[in-house]
Amino acid sequence: MPVSLPILDIVPNIKAALSQHNTLILQAPPGAGKSTVLPLELLAESWLGGQKILLLEPRRLAARAVATRMASLLDESIGATVGYRIRFDHRIGANTRLEVLTEGILTRRLQHDPTLEGVGLVIFDEFHERNLHSDLALALCRESQQVLREDLRILIMSATLDGAALSTLLNHAPVLTSKGRQHPIRIQYLGHEPDEALSLQVARAIRRALAEGDVLAFLPGAGEIHRTAELVQTSHPAVVIYPLYGDLPPAQQQAALLPDPEGRQKVVLATTIAETSLTIEGIRAVVDSGYTRVPRFDPRTGFTRLETIRVSQDAADQRAGRAGRLGPGVGYRLWSEGLHQQLAPNRTPEILEADLAPVVLELAQWGADIRSLTWLTPPPVGATSQARELLNLLGALDGVQITERGREMLRLPTHPRVAHLLLEGKAASLTALATDVAALLEERDPLAKEAGADLSLRVEILRKWRGGGFVNADRQALERIERLALAWRKLFGIPVDNTFIVPAQVGMLVAAAYPERMAKQRDAGRETYKLANGRGVRLAERDPLVHEPWLAVAHLDAGAGSVRSPEGRIFLAAPLNPADMVDQFKKEEVIRWDTQRGELVARIENRLGEITVSSMPLTQIPPETQVRVLAEVLRKEGETMLSWTEALEQWQARLMSLQAWRPEDDWPDVSRQNLLATVSDWLSPFLTTVRRKEDFAKLDITTILKDTLPWAQRQELDALAPETLLVPSGSHIKVLYQPDGGSPILAVRLQEMFGLADTPLVNGGRTPVLLHLLSPGYRPVQVTQDLRSFWNNTYPAVRKELRVRYQKHHWPEDPWTAEAVRGAKRRNP
Repeated sequence: MPVSLPILDIVPNIKAALSQHNTLILQAPPGAGKSTVLPLELLAESWLGGQKILLLEPRRLAARAVATRMASLLDESIGATVGYRIRFDHRIGANTRLEVLTEGILTRRLQHDPTLEGVGLVIFDEFHERNLHSDLALALCRESQQVLREDLRILIMSATLDGAALSTLLNHAPVLTSKGRQHPIRIQYLGHEPDEALSLQVARAIRRALAEGDVLAFLPGAGEIHRTAELVQTSHPAVVIYPLYGDLPPAQQQAALLPDPEGRQKVVLATTIAETSLTIEGIRAVVDSGYTRVPRFDPRTGFTRLETIRVSQDAADQRAGRAGRLGPGVGYRLWSEGLHQQLAPNRTPEILEADLAPVVLELAQWGADIRSLTWLTPPPVGATSQARELLNLLGALDGVQITERGREMLRLPTHPRVAHLLLEGKAASLTALATDVAALLEERDPLAKEAGADLSLRVEILRKWRGGGFVNADRQALERIERLALAWRKLFGIPVDNTFIVPAQVGMLVAAAYPERMAKQRDAGRETYKLANGRGVRLAERDPLVHEPWLAVAHLDAGAGSVRSPEGRIFLAAPLNPADMVDQFKKEEVIRWDTQRGELVARIENRLGEITVSSMPLTQIPPETQVRVLAEVLRKEGETMLSWTEALEQWQARLMSLQAWRPEDDWPDVSRQNLLATVSDWLSPFLTTVRRKEDFAKLDITTILKDTLPWAQRQELDALAPETLLVPSGSHIKVLYQPDGGSPILAVRLQEMFGLADTPLVNGGRTPVLLHLLSPGYRPVQVTQDLRSFWNNTYPAVRKELRVRYQKHHWPEDPWTAEAVRGAKRRNP
């Protein structure tokens, strides 16, 4: 057992804290010994009572490496005192007391045994990485601790997480801090060339860093790793290159951690897998590209896509720390010191950006409300709702309750989509094919993009390669796919199958995993398709699948969402026979308004989500349905579809004027906006005759609306807001009412008003009209509400002008006694 590790200085404090508290937070930097030494030191504690310790690691490589290191410290083999358990692999013996496992494994264990019988301590290592499974596992452990196992201890270990904030969330759990065994690291900022390939910049930095010794370089993904490896190997053939990423076989991953067996200088090209928990022998320099690749789920589209983003400051520090684990080192950063200050301080918790379907299903089985659990970061509401919708579509949930199918899906160590595919494959006696399809969907594509999107072609290639035939594909990818397919075959207890396949059966299985991504071609021979969820997607040009009218789509992106590029791109799909989906057809009576054709469309349709598979006309439309559909059309388009005549608008204005003038009375709101909003209340009986846009214009809206008023109110309307007023000439002149209750306008020729002293009134004598006094040519000569003042003060000047313009008309000096006339009256000689 090493005696110089810093963690040993505070082991007594840790033991004492765990003897008194059931939750403890430990802050310890890389190199302190928290992952490999501390768990062994706690095995003999009395409060543990001989029970097991579970140590959770965020990655499978770290779980194997940490377990191997602890076993070597005890001079034992894996599976004795120390063992590990990861997906499809475990090394556990009858006497194992310290199990290293990934968080997803713990979640499944809690589902089978919520009390964690025989377990005394659960250790969360590298909790600052904040992956989805660690957040869920902690929430479930806390629930078990609070309800069933008060004696269960939880130890949360982190290098950079805010311990005080976490302590507050966990009922003020104590926080201890350990020093690290970090050697000095010199940071050099090399800047970034935006117009140069990242692999070229990393390779150049590696050539510089080789002067320090062995080099560890961080890149976003496998593609960048392979391109950088070629560049470095060409310039430095004597250096040995070790890639390190999740898709590699365990043996190759382990080789990257150890010194080169021939003593050659080595360069390890790694993804985020090497950020924490691992000590890579011999590393003296770290080259950091400054980028990482993360999956991000968009609840608006239901799609997850990989995004390459800038690392956070804490991740950059973790990466640089790899150079100081064994001695002084150098960290080369491909960005400027100024940019470093602008980086996000911490990583975004995965729970904020992940597909939450696995979490929601786990919690449905657990029987807990997602809002009642202790979350360091609560799951987003939108992503949670999206997950529930998907699980209901897969038959895993009925509302919010888990179904028997949901329980079956949880027994399989994979995403609910793939679990449903496997179970449907078994039910259709296609288990062998389902295991191959599932493995292909979960692993990296073995073919280049130029090969097209056909998943059934990949199944054929996998089976041909497995049978010893030559294939033009990525051998490493095929090996990884086959390892996973083999694990599934073992789980289901079936032999390998290398026979020919039926492509439509592949499509049927893909549709089981992605029911909302069944797709129908929009036009024969074209690349564009419509998904069952209503979104548009497209194949690449000249993709062989373009001849398939139906597809089941597995992998795609969400599209740019712009007018010029609104559709998503299909990356992986298989031909689909809609006849295989008959049990999913929904027969619907579709009664809708076709805006382009301007008519009511009624059909009986067989549908897959938003896709119409077949349809036939519906001759008899239920009247209540017709009225409902047409009323909705009018609420949206009634401004242009109904005949709003001048007579109708004046009737509305009369009523609305009274509504403004007499708020104490019960005058209805007949504004156009309110009439359209309440169209079902007053127009429904007349909509049963409407089938086309032209039929709306035939409706006598004015009469229909007038008839909605009771007889007494109609009489009162005519009395208070008459359509016309009688003027001295004997003419009945129309009154123009204002919808806002403004002064009504009486536009009348001045000659017809001779002899009238006062301005006419409406509204029961409360409201004067606004007189527009007109010339014989109907041009305004005066606007007034005070007729008496006009005759006394203004008329003489107006008379003088009118005598010149209209000489055939009589313009008396005394308007009070003059005869009001409708037409021309000869002037007196």
